[in-house]
Parts: sequence; structure tokens; C-alpha cells
Amino acid sequence: MELSINQKVLVFLLLSIGLITLPHINHIPLAVFVAFNSLLVWRFICIWKVNLLPNKWLLFILMIGAISLLYQQHHTFLGRDAGTSLFVIALGLKLLEINQTRDIYLVNYLAFIVATSQFLYQQSILMAAYILFVTCVLLATLVLINSQKPATLAALKTAVIIVFQALPLSIVLFVLFPRVEAPRWMLFNQQNSARTGLSDSLEPGAISQLGLSDELVFRAKFNAELPSQNKLYWRGPVYSYTDGKRWTEGKVSKKNAVVSKVDYKGYKYQYTLMMEPQDKEWVFALDMPSSFPKALKQNSQYQIITTEKNNQRAEYKFTSYTQYNTGELSDKAYKENVQLPVEPSAKLKKLVTTLNGFDQSAEGFIQNVLMHFKTENFHYTLRPPLMGDKPIETFLLESRYGFCSHYATAFVYLMRIAGIPARVIGGYQGGEINQVGGFLEIRQANAHAWAEVWLKNKGWTRFDPTAAIAPERIEQDVNIDLQIATGIINFSPMFSNSGKALSWMKQARQMWSNIDYSWQRWVINYSTENQTKFLSSLGIHNIKSIVYWLMGSIGGISLVLAWIILKNKTTKLAEEVRLYQMFCKKMAKVGLDKEVAETAQNYCHRIQLQRPDLSEQVAKITMIYTRLHYEKEPLDKDIKLLKTELAGFKVNINPE
Repeated sequence: MELSINQKVLVFLLLSIGLITLPHINHIPLAVFVAFNSLLVWRFICIWKVNLLPNKWLLFILMIGAISLLYQQHHTFLGRDAGTSLFVIALGLKLLEINQTRDIYLVNYLAFIVATSQFLYQQSILMAAYILFVTCVLLATLVLINSQKPATLAALKTAVIIVFQALPLSIVLFVLFPRVEAPRWMLFNQQNSARTGLSDSLEPGAISQLGLSDELVFRAKFNAELPSQNKLYWRGPVYSYTDGKRWTEGKVSKKNAVVSKVDYKGYKYQYTLMMEPQDKEWVFALDMPSSFPKALKQNSQYQIITTEKNNQRAEYKFTSYTQYNTGELSDKAYKENVQLPVEPSAKLKKLVTTLNGFDQSAEGFIQNVLMHFKTENFHYTLRPPLMGDKPIETFLLESRYGFCSHYATAFVYLMRIAGIPARVIGGYQGGEINQVGGFLEIRQANAHAWAEVWLKNKGWTRFDPTAAIAPERIEQDVNIDLQIATGIINFSPMFSNSGKALSWMKQARQMWSNIDYSWQRWVINYSTENQTKFLSSLGIHNIKSIVYWLMGSIGGISLVLAWIILKNKTTKLAEEVRLYQMFCKKMAKVGLDKEVAETAQNYCHRIQLQRPDLSEQVAKITMIYTRLHYEKEPLDKDIKLLKTELAGFKVNINPE
């Protein structure tokens, strides 16, 4: 049976399967990936060494070994990761069973499943293009199997045509067919490309590690005017409790879910936020959010939390104000935000006294501290020295080199020594404007820490000590490319002229980022809710309308495709068919026309009955034509032989 399968088809199939499984190297255990590739190489060798194919008993042993390997790696056969490994290893074992054409069909269909499983891990436009490519390759394998004369390029061309003919129908089904989302209990438990970023605890210097990362955190597209750079504070976790070195969320704020009423003022900013997958439930809204989707909630620290799966991309619509008043402070919140782990050292108390922290208004003391940072030889750096067991004291009185978290924690600590409620806010500041798409890109390098101080009649008020020592960090955006390359703080104007200031590489990156943003927004995030909104904009409000649109669209596209395919269709006849038609024309001249549904053999038999004198020649011509037209591997000399027979074929109208 093996000899009946064309070697070219097998080689093409195995190469296709190698391409299909290659991206899974990042998703399945290395041992499983190595096992699969060992089976693939084994099958490659068996194309030419058929006797090396395993028998049934060896295949059974291999199957038991594969099952043991899967269980050892995953401890289960259920779920995304275990299921993917199962399909991959099953595909490898099935390759060793190929001994007839039917097995190639089964392997091909299994390969389609393995190919689509890539989308369980990555849904980027690049992966979609790659899967589209391997789909064409798999279809080309099916075309090769059914070709009389297998030709790789011709098969690929046919497969590409088939795929692109199917794309319009696929798009219509994607847009119109009702989307059914799986219930929560059916969702996979594994994290899906979750990103790491800000932590739920903060130590001076921690954010500097994120300062050298260009990993995307979220994008923001404003409906109208963008806020100025110094207003782009994206609120994240609030650190109220400290042990002197580390800052964490306060115990009271975790228990208290009541949000104090906020008095919003000034300009109203409306925008759409697209969060990348992450390992926290935080959503970074522009400070201060006033309205947001029902899937989100706001804790007592005014931080936005998602109640949905945070390990997937998600899009939210927000309204925020950059001017606001949070009102009065409760007794519990007051105690939490003046908390200190131990009695402050005499040196720190002396500094507070020098800055009039004990005998001046809160606003006056704040200005004195900010001026102290500005005039006392403090420095802003991504690579500060180690601070030891007393980081606040060491930073303020000795090193004076630090990043935003050093300044924010030191500032808040001084406020608390003076009895002023204050806390540290973590999040992101700024963002790079994508000139192509008109949206902001906020990356890990934009991670930032600032302070909030509670002031009477003003509520919680933002103060950013970093602005005192490095105002360009707030007024301009981080130049991520230079910062990563040099490790040195670099800034660039936020709204620069893209034609002059941006290099061609940066323009290309922004263009690609815009394409990816559109892909994520309109394809990956095309959920039931988004579909309902989109269809409603087209006047489609119920299932009946959807059915009509589906039937009309599919019918219309089918008619167009049929018209394109059949319009002026000129089929290039095979050489043997053209020669056989010449034979039929000669017989028609003597009144023996070939009927439409008549086979070549039946036609030959009828001619032999009516013209016995032509019996031998007609039988020979029919035999050569049948061999040329229907056998997979006809003889090369048959065409020449058929031409010779037809050249010598003479038909007399009145046989003797």
C-alpha cells in the first residue's frame, strides 16, 4: 500500500506538519515537542525506508509511552495545555500509521485541529497570517493527493484560490452569525499570556526595573481633545501601609468598599481604553474616573478593578475629570494614612522641623519639601545606589539619588511625620502618541509613582515630587527606545512632528501598532456585546433580521463568486481530450456521433458493432486515450502513440 502513495505528496505533507507544529514550541512542554519531532523525523526516513515502519505492537508501546509522557508533564488530559499536547502527540503517532491515501486524509484533518489550537495561545494578526498560510499548505496537500500529475506549485496556487474564494463567506459568517460565548465553568483555567507589571507592594527602586521595558500595558483613544502630558496620570494601586521599607495597600481600604462621593470639575474627557492581558485585576483609568462599564468597579481608594477575566485583552469606555474634590476623610482613613511603623528618627524629625512641618499649614510644608528636593542637590536616575535597612533616611540625608518611587515614598513619609494624611499612588504617567492611529500607547517604561495628600476643603490632592527634580519627566514623554538602549533617562516631546522627529523605524513601528490596535479592537474583541452594537447600527435588532441578512449576504456572495468563476470560462483541454475529440469528429462524419452521457468504452463497443472493419483501430485508440486520461501515471510515449494512430485512421463512408 505504501508504494501507492506518491513520495512527493508524503514529503510535502510532513513538511506542512512541521510548519504547523513549530509555533507550539512556546506552548507545550519541551519533552512533548521533542517526542513529536522524533516521530516526524522517523516518518521522514520511512518514506524511503518502508521496512522501518513500526508494526502494530511497536505502535501500541509507543502509544502507552506517549500517554505516560503526557500525564507526567500535565498530570491531566483535560484543559488547554494538556489537550493541545494530546493532539500534537496523537498527530505524531498517526504519521507512523500512514500506508494508504485514507490515512493521509485523517492526518490532514488532525493537522487542521493542531493548527487552529494556536489561537488558544496567541491571537495576533501575525499568527492569523501564519495560520492562513499553513491552511493553504494543508489544502495543497489534499489537492496533490487528487492530482493525476502532482505539481507542488500548481497545488499551492489552487489552494490559495480556494482559500481566498472562501474568505468573503467567512467574513460574513464572522460578522453576522450570532456569537455564543462559553459559560464561565467551561473556560480554561490557564493564564493566557498574562503580563507582569506593577506589583501590589512597592519598594523604592522597584519601578526602575520597569523603566527599561517597552512592553505594552494599554492603549487609550480619546473621543476629542487629549489631555496635556502633565495631566496623564493613569491611576493604579494605592499604597497606604508601610513597614519602613515596603509599601502595601492599607488593611482598612481592603475591607472598605464604599467610595466617597467625588465632586468633579473642569473638562470632561471621554476615551476608550484597551488593556493588554495582565496578572492583576487592575484597570488603569485616567485620574479621576467618573463613569465606567458595569463590568468594572471602583474601590474606596478610587482604583478601578475588573470583575471579569483579566488575562485577556479587554476594551472599556471611560469618562474622567482631571480636576476633582474627594471631600471629607473618615477617622479610619485618617489613621491609616498617617501610620508610621516606628517612631521617626531624630534626623528625620529635625528635617521636618527645618522645613516648618510642625508649625505651618499643610500647603506651606508641601511647598517647602518640594523646594528642598529642587534646591538641595537631589538627582533623578534609573540606577540609584542601594539604600540599606533605612531607605527613606538614606535617600533623604545621604545618597539623594533616586527614581520616582524614592521621591514619592520619601515625600509621603515626611508628610506623615508632620501628621498630614498622605499615601503613595502607583500607576503610569504619560504615554506615546501614535501619529498614525491617533491613540496613546502606555508601556511599562511609563510606570510611575506619585503622592496624594489630603487637604481640608480639597480632599485627596495629587503632588508629584518627581516634577520638582525632573520636570521633563512630567512635561514630556519617556523616550523609551533611547532609555532602553542606554539605561539613561531620556525624554522627548509628546506631540512631536512625526515627519521630522520620528525615525523611519519608529514610523514603521507606529504604523504596525496601529494595524495591531485595529485588529485587536475589531476582530479579537468582537464579542457578543460588540456584535450587538454593530448590528444595531445597521438596523439589525433580532434573530429574524440576522437570518435574512445571512441568507441574503451568503446568496449574493455565492452568485458573485459563481459569476466570476463561470464567466467566459474557457477550459484548457488536455492534449489527450483534444485528440480524442478529433477522433469523435471523424466518426461523426459517417453517422456515428458520440452521445453526451456515453462513455468512451460504450462508444467503442457501439462502433465495433456497426463498423466491424474499424474494430481493431477504434479499440486501440480508445485504450490509449483511457490510459492517458484516467491513469495517475500514464506512459510518456502514449501521447505520441495516440497521435500516430489518429494520423493513420481513415474512415470510409461506404465500407466494403
